Amino acid sequence: MNKVYPSAAAALDGVVHDSQLLAVGGFGLCGIPEALIAALRDSGKRNLTVISNNAGVDGFGLGQLLETRQIRKMISSYVGENKEFERQYLAGELELEFTPQGTLAEKLRAGGCGIPAFFTRTGVGTLVAEGKETREFDGHTYVMERSLVPDVSLVKAWKADTSGNLVFRLTARNFNPAVAMAGRLTVVEVEEIVPTGSIDPDGVHLPGIYVNRIVLNASPEKRIEKRTITDKAGA
Repeated sequence: MNKVYPSAAAALDGVVHDSQLLAVGGFGLCGIPEALIAALRDSGKRNLTVISNNAGVDGFGLGQLLETRQIRKMISSYVGENKEFERQYLAGELELEFTPQGTLAEKLRAGGCGIPAFFTRTGVGTLVAEGKETREFDGHTYVMERSLVPDVSLVKAWKADTSGNLVFRLTARNFNPAVAMAGRLTVVEVEEIVPTGSIDPDGVHLPGIYVNRIVLNASPEKRIEKRTITDKAGA
């Protein structure tokens, strides 16, 4: 089975549709699948629910899909860097399922492991727990959280072999492995593709069984989310 596709658009062809539940890897702008996000924008698919730690920034990452109004709902943890996100949410134009960051990671991990739900103390007594089942364990209240199983996952890795075995680079790993495992179908964008067998088995971060399609983006932009420069006397 050939998992390598000639372009991001080709990798998404026939698998993304209106009104789907999608998950997108990354943390801020670190480790986001830039080419796949741009291809999803160009596909014109609408009414999407997107799971992602955040929603990119204005004009880049998932922020591009907010500008084109292709996202109906975000399931996110941090949304503080995107003015258009804030505008749409406050205007009632965008739904938000706000989820604590650790809970979001566990909801994806559980989905990838076939666990339908789990209990956590995080969010008890807050808006996060409203409408959810709670139980007592050992004298403490826990809230039940359902796992997440997206229709399609879009993931960024550093390297893949042609069988889909993945290697992530440093902090760009972040949410990507959990997103890849959770998806019913997973599309991965990488900077290098090597023949199967070229990666030492002990060096594989995620096995190819979780990967359906691979696309090469050898020169991603890797934009910095926020740069702060401090002037120092004599520097």
